[in-house]
Amino acid sequence: MQTITVEELKAKIDAGEKLNLVDVREPHENAEFNIGGILLPLGRVQTMETGEIDDLKDETVYIYCRSGNRSGQACLILETLGYKNVINVTGGMLAWQERIAR
Repeated sequence: MQTITVEELKAKIDAGEKLNLVDVREPHENAEFNIGGILLPLGRVQTMETGEIDDLKDETVYIYCRSGNRSGQACLILETLGYKNVINVTGGMLAWQERIAR
């Protein structure tokens, strides 16, 4: 599994790159703060309910959560489901809020 720091991801967003972002947190966490990713809670990934992102299997997909733990789990599961290039955002939204969204 590949990883990316929140600073590297923010630089890609700022450069205007088209990114596939997937948030595996719970809806209430997403409602509090998010960076615009598709909400797909980890529980749905674990039960292989990934329909809304199945068209991204051959694309680069950046997976994030609160701290980087759930997104790491999601990356491993998605890789077994045939996703070619999933990247875990290390530190998650905690790191994002601490280092970027001050």
